[in-house]
Amino acid sequence: MKTTISKVLACIDGSRYSTAVCDYSVWASQRINAPLKLLHNIEHHQIPGMVDLSGSIGLGSQEKLLDELTTLEQQRSKLLVQQGKIMLDAAKSRAEQAGIEDIIAKQRHGSLTESLIELEDEIRVLVLGIRGEGHEDDGKQIGAHLETIIRSLHKPILVVNKEFTEPKRIMLAYDGSEAAQKALDMIANRPLFKGLPCHVVHANPNPEKHTSDCLPNAARKLEEAGIEVITAALEGKPEDVICAYQTEHQIDLTVMGAFGHTRIRELLLGSFTAKMLASTQKPLLLLR
Repeated sequence: MKTTISKVLACIDGSRYSTAVCDYSVWASQRINAPLKLLHNIEHHQIPGMVDLSGSIGLGSQEKLLDELTTLEQQRSKLLVQQGKIMLDAAKSRAEQAGIEDIIAKQRHGSLTESLIELEDEIRVLVLGIRGEGHEDDGKQIGAHLETIIRSLHKPILVVNKEFTEPKRIMLAYDGSEAAQKALDMIANRPLFKGLPCHVVHANPNPEKHTSDCLPNAARKLEEAGIEVITAALEGKPEDVICAYQTEHQIDLTVMGAFGHTRIRELLLGSFTAKMLASTQKPLLLLR
């Protein structure tokens, strides 16, 4: 039986985040000593389908026009493939210049979510931009596929929203949930964040209501793993106070559990994960 080697998988597209995705992927690959795989995915909707012009024009004209449309569609498809290969070559060259030798570059067709689900067993860390090429200038919205991808995969997902800065300080947004516990375990037990000081914060949205003090146990686990820990109990809207703390203490990357509540509760109260993705100015590493 062939053993699948886990990799850092970087999603490369034409958005302005692609360079940063490449750089964060290189950083992760070097930190955990894992191969790097660059993926460019061509969605079906990027290639226009045939247009049914029945009844709109004469039969002879229709046949000629359909032949021309078929040719244009084939040319369009070839251009998208060539464009993707150019982007992959540029990303591969950048990663090689940064010192990565074990690089795989692949192109796939179809839904990005479906592609990532098929590749899940070989993913150790997934790195992708917060928005794709079509929505990169909409600063208030996360990518159209991002939430679906996060909900579909059970792998660490690093969401990039800025130019690369080598992480020197990280923050764990901790609430004691199962997903937050996975994030805690990753920081304590895996090499990605080894040697980096970690701020562990808990946000209480209702100061009049006491919440269980989950910080000491989390801090103890990280300290036992040899990690420098700073704890903070915050009060207020979690996404607001956590982002403010992030800015004040110059946090480079935040680690947190993702979509830990039911969809019904999130429809009623809103999703903290989605709010953080929309609010933070620094990359998020998410776990489910």
